[in-house]
Amino acid sequence: MALLDIRQRTGWLFMAVVVGHILLISTQVATRRGVPVVEALTFGVFAEVQRTTTSGIGSVRDVWQNYFALQQTRQENQQLRTEVAQLRVGLQQERALAEQSRMLQKLLDMRMETPLKTTAAYVIAGAASPDFRTATIDKGTSDGLKPDMAVISPAGVVGRIILPTSRAAKIQLLIDRDAAAGAVTERGRAQGVVVGTGTSLRFDHVSGTADIKVGDRVVTSGIEGIYPKGFEIGQIESIERRAGEFSAIIIRPTVEFSSIEAVLVVMTESSLAAAAAVDRSDDEGR
Repeated sequence: MALLDIRQRTGWLFMAVVVGHILLISTQVATRRGVPVVEALTFGVFAEVQRTTTSGIGSVRDVWQNYFALQQTRQENQQLRTEVAQLRVGLQQERALAEQSRMLQKLLDMRMETPLKTTAAYVIAGAASPDFRTATIDKGTSDGLKPDMAVISPAGVVGRIILPTSRAAKIQLLIDRDAAAGAVTERGRAQGVVVGTGTSLRFDHVSGTADIKVGDRVVTSGIEGIYPKGFEIGQIESIERRAGEFSAIIIRPTVEFSSIEAVLVVMTESSLAAAAAVDRSDDEGR
């Protein structure tokens, strides 16, 4: 056993001596450029170690910098989104104010041009049911409003007051199924009655020999005593004839009833309302 240990030690010692000789010889052997082989090998090994280390550190540094840059970019993007949202809200408000100003200017121009005495009012509510097309305005009897006063807008006829209270009034829109107005075509002077259908208007009681065609403008005739004469109602959209008579004449309203915001109330009391008031006074006198 001891002999085996001595042999192993001798073998290791021999190998160490051989390696030492090789190293000593390498230090004396030079490359073509005059650099010792050992130095060249050592430099190559350490260069690769340094290259790997530097590459790893650079990668970590790039990832770290990119992470912080990404976080900063995200914050900037969020801030930009917030600013854009605020600008959009502000733009919408400015557009709404501009549209309101244009609408009020049209009402003012119409009020100045018409010889009728009128008062402006804002629409504050609409009808809940499509079968009864009404709207509520913010003025009432305290402002001088009475039943059957005509309501108009720069686009044309809106309707009439049917239920005034102290500080508000309900308007029956012209497209209501129970609404009607005397009318006449501007071009051919064909007379009839415009009635509401709930969504549009129909021109009834028109003579079969009347000169009408699609595109004719229809205005109020004033024959019913509520609406002043000459205010626009709409344009004839379609015509149907049967047995030489007009069976259906559809009118496209000039007023966009779904988006009315402000109106003018004609303060002149209608002849029908005046007659009703006279009848009431006569009945009270009896």
